[in-house]
Amino acid sequence: MPRNVNKEHKENLSALERAAVVITNIVGTMWCAIAFTILALVSLPDAIHGGTATTISWIAQTFLQLVLLSIIMVGQNLQSKHSELRADADYETNIEAKKDIEMLMKRLDSIESDKLDKILEILDKK
Repeated sequence: MPRNVNKEHKENLSALERAAVVITNIVGTMWCAIAFTILALVSLPDAIHGGTATTISWIAQTFLQLVLLSIIMVGQNLQSKHSELRADADYETNIEAKKDIEMLMKRLDSIESDKLDKILEILDKK
């Protein structure tokens, strides 16, 4: 029987791993990216008043790390979800293929049995 590895993986996560998934699912949303953007923009006026070095530092340390990181996580979450959906579809396809193969094997067995019975009948008549 084909295994549903996505289901197995979710069932085997430890409590800490489940917590990490929950946090990732929260931080890896566009709503969180928007909240981080607003939070980062609150400190922008002070960064601009601090001069070029402070503004560059704000861009690199505050905006890029805070906002871009969560946006990248959104993209990764979407890619991961797509991979999981493909794996689930493959699993379903494999289940259906297994059923079809089992049905074909039963039909072959019955055909072979019928032919063997006919051969035995012919041999008995001779």
